Amino acid sequence: MIVRSLSDIADTDRETRGDTFLARRLLLARDGLGYSFHDTTLYTGTVTNMHYKNHQETVYCVEGKATLTDHTNDEVYDIEPGTVYVLDAHEKHTLEIIETVRMICVFTPALVGQEIHDEEGAYPLLEPGEVNVD
Repeated sequence: MIVRSLSDIADTDRETRGDTFLARRLLLARDGLGYSFHDTTLYTGTVTNMHYKNHQETVYCVEGKATLTDHTNDEVYDIEPGTVYVLDAHEKHTLEIIETVRMICVFTPALVGQEIHDEEGAYPLLEPGEVNVD
């Protein structure tokens, strides 16, 4: 059994910060579940372009407001508490944050920990023990 709280991972290698977000990675590849589980905050007024070419992601909004643009079809979606979206076909997308959002995210395959977005908005496909420092 795994029991872990946000306070357990504060200021550890399970917490990653970027210009637009704070990702608290509660479950990672080393936990052996085949997926990773994240509590992510994106800040008001920011825009984040992403294209997870190596991962699928399920995202559930629990707080805040944003717009999500799917660049495969140029559709725009309102994101608010209770909304789920799934990047099942590696869609290139943009999140524009209207009001700070808190999202619960699941990645497959699991992230190893400190992945950061590359120039295309993707996470590299890392093996446990590898470090992404770009």
